[in-house]
Amino acid sequence: MTDVTMTVNGKAVSGDVEGRTLLSSFLREGLGLTGTHVGCDTSQCGACVVHVDGRPVKSCTVFALDVAGATVRTIEGMANADGSLGVIQQAFQDHHGLQCGFCTPGMVMSAAALLADNPKPTESEVRHYLEGNICRCTGYHNIVKAVLAASGQDVAAVAAE
Repeated sequence: MTDVTMTVNGKAVSGDVEGRTLLSSFLREGLGLTGTHVGCDTSQCGACVVHVDGRPVKSCTVFALDVAGATVRTIEGMANADGSLGVIQQAFQDHHGLQCGFCTPGMVMSAAALLADNPKPTESEVRHYLEGNICRCTGYHNIVKAVLAASGQDVAAVAAE
């Protein structure tokens, strides 16, 4: 076992991990942050996306020890300081960008990364950016609307798939 220390959602955390402990496992089992979902363990679905030093990472493909000293942000860190939903989370709720909710944390984290890099993406850019995230329920239309709404754009013009 090795001690690993990092900042998660603004708080310094540490824990003992085996060398093979995935970041997703450390977050979920070591820290109790179960909002990071694991859907496939093969980096195909994107449900486990978190931000490591501001960049989106599929946490099921990274060892916890490899992000020692890094700053990690999970879906739990996306809420406002008062605990209310953040802008992207609220847009997903307002525009019905979720159904079962399993993919939602990864979608929100990926959307946040996109909007940080491109504050006013086109519909096509949103769809392209989210290709690494799989949703089996919504058909993506409302997810795209939610991301565009979170960017402050009019979603009325979003074409149906």
